[in-house]
Amino acid sequence: MDSILFLPEPAPQIPLFSPEPNQIYLTSYSGSRNLPFLRLTQRFLQDGSIKKTRVVRNSHQSAGFIDSKTGISDVPLLTGLEVFEKLKAYRGKIKGKQQFLAMYSSIFGGITTDAAAMVIPMDDHMVHRGHGVFDTAAIMDGYLYELDQHLDRFLRSAIRSKINPPFDRESIRRILIQTVSASKCRNGSLRYWLSSGPGDFQLSSLGCHQSGLYAIVIQSQSPYSSTGVKVVTSSVPIKPPQFATTKSVNYLPNVLSKMEAEEDGAFAGIWLDDDGFVAEGPNMNVAFVNKEKELIMPHFDKILSGCTAKRVLTLAESLVKEGKIRGVRMKNVTVEEGKNADEMMLLGSGVLVCPVVQWDDQVIGDGKEGPIAQTLLNLVVEDMKSGPPTVRSPVPY
Repeated sequence: MDSILFLPEPAPQIPLFSPEPNQIYLTSYSGSRNLPFLRLTQRFLQDGSIKKTRVVRNSHQSAGFIDSKTGISDVPLLTGLEVFEKLKAYRGKIKGKQQFLAMYSSIFGGITTDAAAMVIPMDDHMVHRGHGVFDTAAIMDGYLYELDQHLDRFLRSAIRSKINPPFDRESIRRILIQTVSASKCRNGSLRYWLSSGPGDFQLSSLGCHQSGLYAIVIQSQSPYSSTGVKVVTSSVPIKPPQFATTKSVNYLPNVLSKMEAEEDGAFAGIWLDDDGFVAEGPNMNVAFVNKEKELIMPHFDKILSGCTAKRVLTLAESLVKEGKIRGVRMKNVTVEEGKNADEMMLLGSGVLVCPVVQWDDQVIGDGKEGPIAQTLLNLVVEDMKSGPPTVRSPVPY
């Protein structure tokens, strides 16, 4: 592919990155501990008057004063080693449902299993301009589920975003698998990003030295749930098709839609397209079982083409053969048709198949988790555990 910059293939084994005291990648400052005081720029009030001249001290100098009016003490000037130590202490205080087991960075040129070192440069344009794409793959019993399907979408998103990967497809695939191997994680998820890379704080990526590839392995304690949820119609504007069909890191509309739903006591918001048809959720597709016992799903022309949703469409064909549903098709779905459906469900790698029992004030079906949603969830989980090689990639631990 002419639009991709091919670099030499990485070594067969990606090196584990272990931070050394004088090889820290966390800060551009690597000066001596004995630097003299650095004076902070004078602070100004909103009206422009000078409030106070402050002094920044090296962290090994005597403790500074605390301003009695602001309660803010002198800001310490840290060495790279001190930054890393503070990051480790900060990570040690965080108690979340997710554990970060391994990270690959093309900036490091290797893998680290130290969560404190799982960082990216501030001047990476993915950070301050949102110029990056990402994708994910579930890890089930030591296999990556639909890795190739997600990777293909990842590279399509990169092309649409004008980002040239630093490696060819097979090298990226090998790096992702080796990162999971280094993590020792057998059940969790792999998330990976491609950015336009670090370089400066300009708008254009012309000053970026090279694109950046990052990947992280996450072990989550949250199992997939078959409990029914409530959704609401989102008031946050949906992304235009050009951006909705690309899996980029520009997720502010998605975040706001999700938060709006949570504030209303719901699980997620449902977007409608410009014509008023059902579109998608903030990070999942939507499907219905209509009155004719068909499994229907909105077209992918204006929304993200979900890998899980596409797999569900394939797996659902077995339900047609068994007579549990009459057919499977994609179509424009009106809000009325959706709210009056026998079943409604959310589809995505994070939820797999999640039944919806209420949309706004409308109860879906009989208000209970539908049998088709439950059957499809079982089919996807079984596919993750024993599906064909086309959807299961083994990880050599």
